[in-house]
Amino acid sequence: MNKATRDPIGPDLQWVKSSYSSGEGGQCVEVAGSASSVHVRDSKDTSRPGLTVGGPAWTAFVGFASR
Repeated sequence: MNKATRDPIGPDLQWVKSSYSSGEGGQCVEVAGSASSVHVRDSKDTSRPGLTVGGPAWTAFVGFASR
């Protein structure tokens, strides 16, 4: 992950763009954490709704994806 950006629409979330994101199109995401959840959104169209999951669900997802 790299370069944190502020969410201009929502609460004070620090969005971090995936280090795999580039200026050449493609499928890119941004992630922001809060005290009780993790938020994921499309970095190319931040006006669209994102996905919010609880911390334990995010931990399980990252563990599964890294295998």
